[in-house]
This record gives sequence, structure tokens and C-alpha cells, in this order.
Amino acid sequence: MQTKENTELLLQKIIEGIQEKKGKNIVVADLTAIPGCICSYFVICEGNSPNQVSAITDSIKEYVKENAYVKPIAIDGEKNAQWIAMDYGDIIVHIFLPEIRAHYQLESLWNDAKLTQIPNLD
Repeated sequence: MQTKENTELLLQKIIEGIQEKKGKNIVVADLTAIPGCICSYFVICEGNSPNQVSAITDSIKEYVKENAYVKPIAIDGEKNAQWIAMDYGDIIVHIFLPEIRAHYQLESLWNDAKLTQIPNLD
């Protein structure tokens, strides 16, 4: 069972994994106050190319495994690398190309969630 502390550690390690490969425009959507939601958090970010989107995905996978000892339940979208979703149970990570992110606007779909912008590292 996921504890609040485990979820917060996982969230931090996911963000660090994104930053490791220069993922940009990271937003954490806190869904905990929304009844019946499929998870507690969405982490949304972007890479500038399909190669960078793939690299961010690999970085998250390795960083989280090494530092929080958790593997994703599922990963979808790796073939196209335009929008990759990683399911960590309580946290779902979305890694987008900028134009795909702009098209789907996940943040506006979940505008009743608390959104936290994580500053870009550079």
C-alpha cells in the first residue's frame, strides 16, 4: 500500500528524473481533493523532440528504480514518442512534445486540481 510519504518520495524522484534530461515546463496536478480520481497526481512535462521525450522516459524509469525502488506499472506511447504516459499507480506521468501538449491541454481538463509549476533548471 502506498503511504503519503512513499508517494511524495516517488513524486520527487520522478521530477528529478525529468530534470536530469532537461525536461521542461513541469506541472504537478494534485488530484487528491477530486473524488473518484484514478490517481493522486499527474506529472506533466515536455521534451523538444521524440528522442528527448524517450530520453526523459528512460531517465524517469532508471532514476525512480534506483532512488525509490519502484518500477512503472505500465508505459504507453513509446513507439511514437510524442506523448508517453507512465503509470506509477498513485502518480501518472505524461511526457509530451510541445505541440501535442498544447493540443490536448491536460492542465485545463483538470483545472479543478491544484497545479504546481516546477521551475526549469536552466
